[in-house]
Amino acid sequence: METGAGKWRKFSTCRPTYAAIFLFLVVFAVYFLQRNIGALMSQQHALSTASLNLQTAVFLSLPAIPRAETASSSAKQRKKATGAAKSQETPSNSSWTSTGNPPAGGAAGSQNKITPTTPVPNRQHINCSHHQLSPEERHLLNSIAWPETPHVPVPVSLNTTSDPAHSTFTILPVRAGGQWHVGDELEALIQIGDFQGHPKQYGGDLVIARLHDPTLSAGVAGRVVDHLNGSYTAVFPLLWEGRAQVEVTLVHSSEAITVLHRVDREHPARQFFLSLFQSGSVSETVVCNFCLPPTQPLCNYTDLHTGEPWFCYKPKKLSCDTRINHYKGGCNYNLKAKEVTLFQSGVNMKVIIQASGPSNVTVLPKKKGQPEVKSSTVKPEPAGYYYQGAWQALGGTTVRQFSDSSAISQCLTGKVVNLYGDSTMRQWFEYLNSVLPDLKEFNLRSDRRTGPFMAVDMARSILVKYRFHSPPIVTWSKFPTNELRYVANELDGMVGGPNTVVVFSIWAHFGTFPVEVYMRRLLSIRRAVLRLLDRAPETLVVIRTGNLRTMTFMFAMTNSDWYSLQRDKVLRAVFKGLNVRLVDAWDMVLAHHLPHEIHPRPPIIKNMIDVLLSYICPKNKA
Repeated sequence: METGAGKWRKFSTCRPTYAAIFLFLVVFAVYFLQRNIGALMSQQHALSTASLNLQTAVFLSLPAIPRAETASSSAKQRKKATGAAKSQETPSNSSWTSTGNPPAGGAAGSQNKITPTTPVPNRQHINCSHHQLSPEERHLLNSIAWPETPHVPVPVSLNTTSDPAHSTFTILPVRAGGQWHVGDELEALIQIGDFQGHPKQYGGDLVIARLHDPTLSAGVAGRVVDHLNGSYTAVFPLLWEGRAQVEVTLVHSSEAITVLHRVDREHPARQFFLSLFQSGSVSETVVCNFCLPPTQPLCNYTDLHTGEPWFCYKPKKLSCDTRINHYKGGCNYNLKAKEVTLFQSGVNMKVIIQASGPSNVTVLPKKKGQPEVKSSTVKPEPAGYYYQGAWQALGGTTVRQFSDSSAISQCLTGKVVNLYGDSTMRQWFEYLNSVLPDLKEFNLRSDRRTGPFMAVDMARSILVKYRFHSPPIVTWSKFPTNELRYVANELDGMVGGPNTVVVFSIWAHFGTFPVEVYMRRLLSIRRAVLRLLDRAPETLVVIRTGNLRTMTFMFAMTNSDWYSLQRDKVLRAVFKGLNVRLVDAWDMVLAHHLPHEIHPRPPIIKNMIDVLLSYICPKNKA
């Protein structure tokens, strides 16, 4: 005991020395960590970033996965392929090569934060570097090329820009002389002048025209030829007897289109979106888009099946898997000094041009043996015309008039009607749901603006469904992310057959994005349509085109008729030659006497539904 106690006393006397050594080691370790932990974390971040860069580059370089390659996938893989891709944190140098305009991370208006390893470009031009245009896409882009116009000076002066008040049109005389008859072709020469009253010497204005008779509820869209020298020719077929009134409208000046084109090219991400991420009581709202400035790490929601890209800034405290909704964040117009003056309703935007002489002609009955006059300058011909308020097709399927609910129900008996697209397609669901008393909507507890919706007539085995397309979805409504579906994926999950009808309308939400984004979406849907028709050739596929709308400054910046026209041309070119049918909403809105609205009024919708039903139940099978 004494020996042990002696040893303990000896150790006790040395304890202060050991404590001092231990304290020194602790302090040294803390000092070492403080000096080196930043370097260690940077090295680890660099390694993980390089790895994710490689994964993203390989993934984004892959083509869309063919259906045959996914047939043997597991149920989990198929679920991923037909919905949004599983969220994946992506390094911040993934997509856009610019700082852009939307706020980077956090709610709209928050300050951008740059990580030490993120290169910050010094250019405003934004480009999806991972997407190179294919020859087909380049051909489509060339097919919608707009006439070049002179550079618009800054600040803008209206003096030399297009002024509808100093512009006129003149009806040209009958080619062979004499009087006008049904079957002839009428031409009107349009001369655009500037605000100083001088004739313009170059083209590029957006001019629309129609021929109509209010007493007969008749109307047809004109085709306008740009002569590239400030003059235009509007061409109309004469299709009814009686009075025919010419109406010409300047939608946008060539200078306004120059600005729209510049904004579209230089600021493709000017429309941005938000998503809420939530887990328990923790929530964050961040910016999302097709591509984002590389200012911080991203969540990658690129669809595995179609390859359609979508990204959100990664929340600071939550994982990418906690995203619960999608909605519109805002839009930056990015105009230069006084460019706003080019978009004045009632002054130089969507204003009727007056005639320099008579604005109407009297059309006599068609002469016996009179050959039809075919235009040598304008193609294609109008899709149809109104007479007594009913749409008549020019060629193709004869349009039947479905004037009562029993006729519509009889046509749709045994059919499954799948409606996909924006709110202009939702109108069709609402119309059928309202006019068919036995079609009962099943309450899916969905937002009335976004859907999805479903209605059933059990007795007649009619099923009508509507679903919105995937982003971009420009709405303030908070769209649940688990309801986002790409149309191509929906078509690939469809059996098809003689009782299946597919209708889609995709255009209105793509106006603020480069037309290449729209082309990529349509080409993805086109491939899915080809696969559907290959396995089920009797499936009916119908496409509703875009249409004109009311034009205000805000709408001109986000969904201008010029943007819609460019996309309408792309849509027709992409699906040309396929076994699909078109409902030409552009011509049907332009030819009608009602105001141009993005959601056409009921009389126009009724005529569109008549065209659809005529495709489902053609006259020879009625």
